[in-house]
Amino acid sequence: MLRLDKFLANMKVGSRSQVHEIIKAGQVTVNGKVCRSAKQKVKEDAEVLVNGQAVIYQQYHYFLLNKPAGVLSATEDSRQKTVLDLLKDQDRYQKIAPVGRLDKDTTGLLLLTNDGQLAHQLLAPEYHVPKTYYALLAGVADEETAKAIAAGLTLKDGTELKPGQLKILRQDKDHEQSEIEITITEGKYHQVKRMFASQGMKVLKLKRLSMGPLTLPADLAPGSYRPLTEEELVALKQVAL
Repeated sequence: MLRLDKFLANMKVGSRSQVHEIIKAGQVTVNGKVCRSAKQKVKEDAEVLVNGQAVIYQQYHYFLLNKPAGVLSATEDSRQKTVLDLLKDQDRYQKIAPVGRLDKDTTGLLLLTNDGQLAHQLLAPEYHVPKTYYALLAGVADEETAKAIAAGLTLKDGTELKPGQLKILRQDKDHEQSEIEITITEGKYHQVKRMFASQGMKVLKLKRLSMGPLTLPADLAPGSYRPLTEEELVALKQVAL
């Protein structure tokens, strides 16, 4: 059970002080009765109305964001814009955070949630949640590159990487560039960039296309986000079992 003021504040009805004023004014009913006590305990499934409008309590929230370049995958930063700054005020729920991180210059799919347990499971190595990226490379990736990645790489600093899958989309030998898709099941620091650096190539652009069952929608503009659908959430929880 929750205090009524916390129930309403968590659901972004208003700030804690605003919620207190609403309650004092008699604008809130709980299970059909006016409640003027902010301290009253209410169940999460209680029928709570504010000025006749139902407030449905939802403990966890899940958003799929198309992260633009130049934004940090962090909850706060005193100098730079973070992914939470892209959320509307009413969607900035307590403890909401990105699941994992994309580098500042990396774009694409990023999950935001306040479901800490699910976030942990999606990032835990033992769950092997696949993540697919598109990359533009300085250098020509070929079948030898694909074989090396499929075998699992050992980086110069001794870091061992699990096998990945490389799909070559385009080779431009005249300009020494290539476009690829790569699928990995880990999320080590700068992993994709370091993988290709070990093969003598540089990542010029990097975009995450998918994470587990989640795929970046073609119509979701950079900087935009939307809630997960029920089907997406069910599928996501299945991979974390």
